[in-house]
Amino acid sequence: MKILNQVLGNASEVSIEKLTQKYHKILISSENIELGFQLFRDVFMFTNKRLILVDVQGLTGKKNEYLSLPYKSISRFSLETAGTFDLDAELKIWISGENAPTISKKFNKSIDIYEVQKFLADKVM
Repeated sequence: MKILNQVLGNASEVSIEKLTQKYHKILISSENIELGFQLFRDVFMFTNKRLILVDVQGLTGKKNEYLSLPYKSISRFSLETAGTFDLDAELKIWISGENAPTISKKFNKSIDIYEVQKFLADKVM
């Protein structure tokens, strides 16, 4: 089911230990990963300081783009819950000065999207 969710574009949760081991080089001192998700090869992580999106590029996946968004840059966000026929939830994030959402991520039903929203609200508000 995890592979099917990823093919359909739904993010699944990844352990903090695994993410820390893999991405420790991009973390600053006193920064810790608190929540992380993977969508196919791409990863997005919520740390105690910022939101980090990792875009894995190329056939081999050796080229990566890291987008770092400090929480103070997030102006608003929205949550769309999963329904009976729509099996995924969606989180949209707007960056200050943008009219359209800068980030849009879908989550499968195994993720408690309310907890993700609560986590983001704690960081942004």
